[in-house]
Amino acid sequence: MPIACVATRASRGVEAPSVQVEVHLSNGLPAFNLVGLPEASVKEAKERVRSALINAGFEFPMRRITVNLAPADLPKQGGRYDLPIAIGILAASKQIPLDSIKHHEFVGELALSGQIRFCQGLLPVIVDASKQNSILVLPTENREDAELVGFEQVRFATHLQSLAAYLHGQSSLPSIDPSLEWLQPNDTARQSCMSEVIGQHQAKQALEIAAAGNHNLLMLGPPGTGKTMLASRMMKLLPQLDYHEALEVAAIHSVAGQNIKPHHFYHRPFRSPHHTCSAISLVGGGAQPKPGEISLAHRGVLFLDEVAEFPRKVLDCLREPMETGEVSISRAAAKLTFASRFQLIAAMNPSPCGDTDNARASNEQILRYLAKLSGPFLDRFDLTIDVPKLPLGALNSSNIQAETSETIAERVLRAREVQLARSGVLNSQLSGKQLKQDALFDDKDLVFLEQSVSKLGLSVRSYHRIQRVARTIADLQQVTKVDRSHIAQALGYRAMDRLLASLARQ
Repeated sequence: MPIACVATRASRGVEAPSVQVEVHLSNGLPAFNLVGLPEASVKEAKERVRSALINAGFEFPMRRITVNLAPADLPKQGGRYDLPIAIGILAASKQIPLDSIKHHEFVGELALSGQIRFCQGLLPVIVDASKQNSILVLPTENREDAELVGFEQVRFATHLQSLAAYLHGQSSLPSIDPSLEWLQPNDTARQSCMSEVIGQHQAKQALEIAAAGNHNLLMLGPPGTGKTMLASRMMKLLPQLDYHEALEVAAIHSVAGQNIKPHHFYHRPFRSPHHTCSAISLVGGGAQPKPGEISLAHRGVLFLDEVAEFPRKVLDCLREPMETGEVSISRAAAKLTFASRFQLIAAMNPSPCGDTDNARASNEQILRYLAKLSGPFLDRFDLTIDVPKLPLGALNSSNIQAETSETIAERVLRAREVQLARSGVLNSQLSGKQLKQDALFDDKDLVFLEQSVSKLGLSVRSYHRIQRVARTIADLQQVTKVDRSHIAQALGYRAMDRLLASLARQ
């Protein structure tokens, strides 16, 4: 019976579920029917496949062709099904041996000439195919994706003719080079150093604490005091990703159509969306759900400059992902979950006119401006700091004793290793139970902290966040037990609470 089954893979978020392309040739008037929940881009494959087969020198069967994409309840979109459909027609019409396509998976878009073109979002396909250890045939232009995964069972095809010759056993297809080695480029010269920042000792210290414990940080200050400059230097303080984390990040970027270059593979992502972005672009979504900025910042930093200019409803969309580390997007077509364990760094002016000293705005106008950030959203920040104007003469003073980013990064790495060895997670992810068991607080100090939180009018969430920050400060100082000085320093990083309290008193 003229029927052929070809294996391929669909796209469902960062997953690549298996799909069987079943091709059946039957007698009757010539027709080409495509079933199995195909979207418009897949339905157009009929014309691409027909032209590609004819122009590549193959015979297009003048019979009734039925192509089924199973499972039928899984939506299919994109041009990645062109190649498996063409291979299925060739196998069903006995132009290539049926046995040759066993233990193979095919993914690729076809040009009208029969060339095999690049497809977006194939990194999850390669990862899942490597788990099954099947031979995966990909477009040659997707070589970089295969090299990131290092899957040696990949074969690269450029044209239907060369692929048919391979399936006939007449030639071989290129694969990745097994002797490839990762080279770390020396790009430190292009990165900005913390020693270039003049003054702002407290802000630098807060940035170090945030990097060590993966804490969220909000910077308050007038325009031109260096908030954006400080945030841009955060990346040099963070350690590089390990292989599994880097692959996880690369898969999210691949699904979003933003492929990561090999020399950036281990770099943590840094995303800085403009304040005019929509909730969907920030969180993710669309008719076919795609990851948003918070997922593209997974394992890295999301920097929101001028955070008070973002619409309030957009910022409040971040509250759940900041707690859970993932975002679930529900649409009629699918419900997808994307990882979004990011570190939030935000910067804003303390008033609509830029500064609270000699401000043109009244207290009511300033409070209305600050009210753009909801209380629950502000609660998600472990540290809020002032970035004041530099004192007179600071710009012309020598900055010889300023620490470099490399020196700070070494302390950050040591503190992170201590946290992972003690609890298995960084301090920002410590649960209430872990804080009691592992953080090593004195009972008297916790009573002092509870009284301070009560006087400041903070929430229970803030009580635990201050404990986590104090634990990080102790880890940076390589101290086993947290004492009251660490708690007092952590309470000092509550600039927003002090600003709101001072405005309320006036």
